[in-house]
Amino acid sequence: MFELPQRASEVRDQVHDFFQRRILPNHGLWCEQAAAGQAAPEIERSLRAEAKALGLWNMALPRLADDEPGLKLSNLEFTAVAEILGRLEWASRVFNCHAPDVPNMELLQLFATPEQKQRWLTPLLEGEIGSAFAMTEPLVASSDPTNLATRIERDGDEFVINGRKWFASNASHANCELLVVVGVTDPNAAKSKRQSLILVPRNTPGVEMMRDLPVFDHLSHTNTHPEFTLTNVRVPVANLLGEQGAGFAIGQARLGPARLHHCMRAIGECEVLISLMVLRSQERSTFGKRIDEYSSTQAAISHSRIELDQCRLIVQQAAFLLDTVGNKAARKQISMIKVAVANSYQNIADRAIQLFGARGVTNDTPASRAFAKARAFRIYDGPDEVHLQTIARLEAAEQDLTTTAYYLANA
Repeated sequence: MFELPQRASEVRDQVHDFFQRRILPNHGLWCEQAAAGQAAPEIERSLRAEAKALGLWNMALPRLADDEPGLKLSNLEFTAVAEILGRLEWASRVFNCHAPDVPNMELLQLFATPEQKQRWLTPLLEGEIGSAFAMTEPLVASSDPTNLATRIERDGDEFVINGRKWFASNASHANCELLVVVGVTDPNAAKSKRQSLILVPRNTPGVEMMRDLPVFDHLSHTNTHPEFTLTNVRVPVANLLGEQGAGFAIGQARLGPARLHHCMRAIGECEVLISLMVLRSQERSTFGKRIDEYSSTQAAISHSRIELDQCRLIVQQAAFLLDTVGNKAARKQISMIKVAVANSYQNIADRAIQLFGARGVTNDTPASRAFAKARAFRIYDGPDEVHLQTIARLEAAEQDLTTTAYYLANA
């Protein structure tokens, strides 16, 4: 395990203390308020104010400027914090460390003009508004961005946008005010130069939310995944994010840290599942034996621990590489953690369900919801197949095969 600097350890301990004292005991209240239709539950808003007052804010932004609110942790330093936040689905929001706002803020830090930063980045950093990233489309395979059909066409001093998006997380949330839309500005350009990113205020005429999509029959008031259309949506040319035609490269800059953060939080949730498995195995008996005496139970817990600790190490390695050599150089490791964590996450959730038996498939435990989230995780932010293709291609490029044949000659 990578050793954290003293400051990062102190922040982790502060977050853990706040989580144990203020967040976990209020989880039941948060669930009640969310079930009552509160998109931003009152208890969540109250705890956000407390966390911000303590300075436990914006911890997932390593490029945070000195005059911007919050703590500037490196990606590696944030790993331990993110694990704690992953224990509950809403904990990240308390500290303004949640998706999709964090990766969107990183995009604005890197590519926005001063005017764009003043209008959008500042209120996002303060936690006053929300945002969404709109890339995925229902009618094409969006894992290949060259397939995107949404068009962004210039008309004088404006861009006109037409298209259909879905799974633009939180685009329909009550506090969402900014849509970062990916679309084609030049269909005749090279494949990696066709797309651009445009900043669209959500209340712009022509933006129509159609429906919130269920994920494995689960609909959330607090974390929505809407489908929406853009029909002759007009925004000023000044709303272009970065250079025209640079959308593919800009999107890659966003996805690296976003995937890292998803993996960190998943590891935190898996820790909860393993604890629940141990508790369950010690409380239940069948056929005259406690469940933890069965080899199958021991194997389920042991394999879960082995897989999770392996995942933690490669996630920490990826975070270290992001901090030291950058997103492009860490591409293989980012793809590796995305595949490894998603599959281990699903395996651990499946084992937890099995140990809980009938109760495991209900909402009485986090296991069934974790299983659904884990299965979806193997698709969003790039499906397993795309990441495996990337890993294999990069591995082949890195290998020096000049002497490998010697191992065959004398086998």
